[in-house]
Amino acid sequence: MRNYFDDLGTLGSVYETVDWAATPLGPVASWSEALVTTVDLMTKTRFPVTLMWGPELVLVYNEAFVPLIADKHPSALGTPARDVFPEAWPLIGPMLHGVLDGNDATWVEDEYVPLHRRGFLEECYFTFSYSPVRGRDNRVEGVMDIAAETTEEVLSRRRLQLLSRLNERLAHVELPEEMRDNALPLLRAAAHDFPEADIRLSTVGGAAAGPVPDDPAEVVALGYGVLETRGDRRVARLPLSSSDAGEQCLLVVTLSPFLALDDDYLGFLRLVAAALREALERVRVRSAERHMAEVQRGMSEAFQRSLLPRFIRSQRPEVAVRYQPAVELAQIGGDWYDLFELSDGSLTVVIGDVAGHDQQAAAAMAEVRNMLRGVAYTMHPDAPGQVLRGVDRVMLATAQDIVATAVLAQVSGDGRGPLTLRWSNAGHPPPVLIEPDGRTRLLEDAPDLLLGVDATTSRGDHCVTLPPGTTVVLYTDGLIERRGVPVAEGLAWIVEVLRDCHRLGVEELCDHLLRSSVAAEDDIALLVLRA
Repeated sequence: MRNYFDDLGTLGSVYETVDWAATPLGPVASWSEALVTTVDLMTKTRFPVTLMWGPELVLVYNEAFVPLIADKHPSALGTPARDVFPEAWPLIGPMLHGVLDGNDATWVEDEYVPLHRRGFLEECYFTFSYSPVRGRDNRVEGVMDIAAETTEEVLSRRRLQLLSRLNERLAHVELPEEMRDNALPLLRAAAHDFPEADIRLSTVGGAAAGPVPDDPAEVVALGYGVLETRGDRRVARLPLSSSDAGEQCLLVVTLSPFLALDDDYLGFLRLVAAALREALERVRVRSAERHMAEVQRGMSEAFQRSLLPRFIRSQRPEVAVRYQPAVELAQIGGDWYDLFELSDGSLTVVIGDVAGHDQQAAAAMAEVRNMLRGVAYTMHPDAPGQVLRGVDRVMLATAQDIVATAVLAQVSGDGRGPLTLRWSNAGHPPPVLIEPDGRTRLLEDAPDLLLGVDATTSRGDHCVTLPPGTTVVLYTDGLIERRGVPVAEGLAWIVEVLRDCHRLGVEELCDHLLRSSVAAEDDIALLVLRA
């Protein structure tokens, strides 16, 4: 058998040192033909193979099997499997004895098999098969184990899943507390990698919360963060953010005692901390952006409101006005209302919209509003259509790049009987009339061309009598228009919303309309008058 051991490669000298006669297998010269043949076959493959022979299941294995058992080699050679793998025996013992007793070969994939092979009980995974080896009399003499370690693949798959779920959970968080509340359940569920996990949003100087243990810790730097070891307990502390005041957010995790502290484990830990750190940075940036946008919005809204007239209280008609900016932050537009008395005591009301949603649109709105006021005062008592023609001429002469829609209406009467409403519509949504009995209808005579397009266009005038209690609602398109919804549906909606609202006061009516228009995407200017 001397030449036989010479064929075992680097294991040959190890086999030579084993006192086989002292093992249950006996001297090599006494080995059965089945054992010799199988060992010869086993040593000629580069796949990890071990034989567990005889009733005691004594180990004989090839060179490729040595990395799988690490520190158990070479003492495992010639030793019963139960003594080599006591930590895994509750799992593998019944499987081995089943095959030894004549059962079929086994097959398990990515099976958890704990091994004490590097100085600690290690979390390991294997794909392996136990197959019977029979002698000439067909009796099962031993069990062949063909195995592949899949620990790296199983751990990588598990950790990739955690990182993917973590990134999904953190994608849209808005607050540090939300980041912590979304991340911690995932980290604590990953008990195989992190038996304990915590995210501390505010720790002065990175100090750990809680009492300081008496026993000193061995501290090792991890590139960023530190690893503290006290006995078998290893705790990693990784900073997630810091401020100029010295406060830090920390990821604090206890590392598994069953995993080697290798580059893969530490790299995974750093990736988890990086995901949390990036989420906190996004929260910080979004918070700063929201704050800046809110400041800009406040400034813009204040600017636009400063361009709108102060409410003029009049006994008849009653008037209420509203301006509601668009939902988008820092967005202002060209919507406006206006109301002013002329020299004969008649009231002029205007609702309008200059194209655009920015400071330029708001400035253009103020320019058109002032033009319209000036022309109305100058041309009084001309009809509304003539006033709008005058505005066309001024706009095309002085503000050729501005286009606007508007309804200009004049309210007149002696204050005792019905009022008269005369109006002209320059491409604007039609006013809504609410009868004293609650019936509603659009004042939808065909609108004329927008303002600022053609100085020669004709402009029509329309007239309606307003008995006491009649209400007229003027509004901009932000109240009725929705993305992807025809304008006709918006007009039908406002008529329906205002039906039977005649008992509401003009202020209540404004609030009712704005509450009903919950999905508004644009600025809204609103003017309600009641005869």
